[in-house]
Amino acid sequence: MTRMNKPKLVEAPKHLRDVNATNYNEPEYVLEPKLLTKIYDLMVKSRVLEERLIKMYKQNDGFFWLGGPGEEAFNVALGLQIKKGQGPEYDYIHGHYRSSAVFLAMGAELLDMFRQMKNTATDPYSGGRNFIGHTSIRKWNVIPVTSPIEIQFSIAPGTAIANKRTKSDGLTIVIGGDAGTAEPDFASCLIWSSRPQNELPLLMVVTNNQWGISTPAKTQHAEHFISDRAKAFGIKTSIVNGLDPEESYIKIKEAMQYVRTERKPFLIEAFVSRLYGHSSASGANFVSDEPDPLKLIEEKMETRKLFTRDQMKKTWDQYNEEMLELVKKVREEPQPDPKSIWNYIYCGEKTKQERF
Repeated sequence: MTRMNKPKLVEAPKHLRDVNATNYNEPEYVLEPKLLTKIYDLMVKSRVLEERLIKMYKQNDGFFWLGGPGEEAFNVALGLQIKKGQGPEYDYIHGHYRSSAVFLAMGAELLDMFRQMKNTATDPYSGGRNFIGHTSIRKWNVIPVTSPIEIQFSIAPGTAIANKRTKSDGLTIVIGGDAGTAEPDFASCLIWSSRPQNELPLLMVVTNNQWGISTPAKTQHAEHFISDRAKAFGIKTSIVNGLDPEESYIKIKEAMQYVRTERKPFLIEAFVSRLYGHSSASGANFVSDEPDPLKLIEEKMETRKLFTRDQMKKTWDQYNEEMLELVKKVREEPQPDPKSIWNYIYCGEKTKQERF
């Protein structure tokens, strides 16, 4: 992995132009071909997954769809660098419902995501009791993703405190969207993570797609960058072109290194796209005027002669065939038994059904 010494003036991504950051001037970032190829493979895998989940919803194989098409470049780069394991010596991950590519990059099973979409009894994340994107993997410190917006930012300092007490290099990662930063939980995280002499090893990530459901960010945010709000607390920040996996990977690596060694918070604001709208509630149709990180990386790989167009098509076809077979398998798996509705409501006990 190398960073080119010669700076290169690049046109700001669409989202950065929207906030008047026309002088976005960063050096060119380059990863080794083997790593970039791995990232590309995972990006395709994630996109095909999301598109298959959308088809499942439209075919009545799921009640709702919510996901992260357009965030693959940044999310894969993040997932590949997480220190997996269970306990405070490892990284804790507080994701949100657009983080599927993060979990795929960590090694999550495709089949399990289809199970959650279908709400089968075999869904390991929620037993068929939640909709897609609500991942929970205890063995990797993946804290259950929740539906209420941005509450993960008020929970994350707790695991960061646990990280700090171990004297290890484990850190906590919390991910949320730009619209959610209007919630008080985001401010609480800034305060709790930056208290003098009590700073926490916490990496905050805001994936900024410039939309809050149907509300454009430019009608809500007076600041040019959400990350500027962290500077008032003495928190180091970084603006990332989240459409570029190479820049994302290197800037995430630098931020993680800072948090692991200094044991202080860091905030990344990554500008990404929202390629299928907010969710199935808005139709889940492709948005053609948003930049597509898959097209951008394919152009880059073809230019560098890492992949031909035929090889790229083969990758897409392979994952489409694999996921179609997984969906067929999930359709045959059982739904939760209605009698189990009261299970796991009370801590430490499987059921209290007899009380009703």
